[in-house]
Amino acid sequence: MSVKVADKVVVATDSEEICKHARSFGAEVVMTPESCANGTERCSYVAKKYRNYDIIVNLQGDAPLTPAAFVEDLVLAFDDPNIAVATPVLRCDAEALAGFKNDRANGRVGGTTVVFNNKMEALYFSKEVLPYTGEGVPEEMRMPVFHHVGVYGYRREALARYMDLREGRWEKWEGLEQLRFLENSVKVKCVEMGRGYQFWELNNPTDVPIIEKMLREAGIE
Repeated sequence: MSVKVADKVVVATDSEEICKHARSFGAEVVMTPESCANGTERCSYVAKKYRNYDIIVNLQGDAPLTPAAFVEDLVLAFDDPNIAVATPVLRCDAEALAGFKNDRANGRVGGTTVVFNNKMEALYFSKEVLPYTGEGVPEEMRMPVFHHVGVYGYRREALARYMDLREGRWEKWEGLEQLRFLENSVKVKCVEMGRGYQFWELNNPTDVPIIEKMLREAGIE
């Protein structure tokens, strides 16, 4: 197991196909109800079965390129007892930002961006490119854009509370589960990851060859 701080890894799914494949290589699987609307709800369901764990990390299947270091740094953030929910963010370089803008210009939903306050607490997540970077403004004067990586860390209490909260309007319109926390005044800590990582998520069919190429280059088939 690449993530050194993980005590247990569980595949949570409502898909028999995924379950069968995961068990074929020895993974521990928990079948979750089809009523689970997102990964956070699945994690909450699984957390009820494993009550000895206080920190739960949601590593999503559409992000196979997530480095182990992202998860490790995320878990370390919970050394601060005031953090209930945390998630990784990456400062976009010029290439990544161009990719985000290209997706939006062509009507595709690309990666998610996030803006946060001076305490690194999320203010908003969006599938639009936020903040506005200002076309024609010199690069060195533009506001940085942060890519939100779809990995979440939660304290057990935060997961339990999530299930008691109704889906919010921003969550519904953006299709982003983490906005339920923000709409109900639950702080989400953004943990900036170091630069130099190759990272891409599966959001559109056009992302498949990109991810497959990056996996091959990393020696993962």
